Amino acid sequence: MVAGGEPADGFNATIHGPHRLRICALLHPVVEAEFAALRAALEVSDSVLSKQITVLVDAGYVTQRRAVRDTRQRVWLRLTPEGRTAYEGHVAALRAIVG
Repeated sequence: MVAGGEPADGFNATIHGPHRLRICALLHPVVEAEFAALRAALEVSDSVLSKQITVLVDAGYVTQRRAVRDTRQRVWLRLTPEGRTAYEGHVAALRAIVG
């Protein structure tokens, strides 16, 4: 909230969830990241990460690319341009709230 009790412009309830915010923060500085790397960084199970990624994919903020590597199927994730914009706007809104 900013002065007057109104939510800050750019605040995004979809991104704001703790795991989703951390996923976006990890994806923001890279072109893409492997599912397993995100899972390890977040220290969550496959199912928890998958559920949070599904929310971001459904919102149009993240895309998935599947590829075979070392004879195993791998999933690579990246922020979409819309996801990048939404994340940056959300971070700016959080700074406005606490600043």
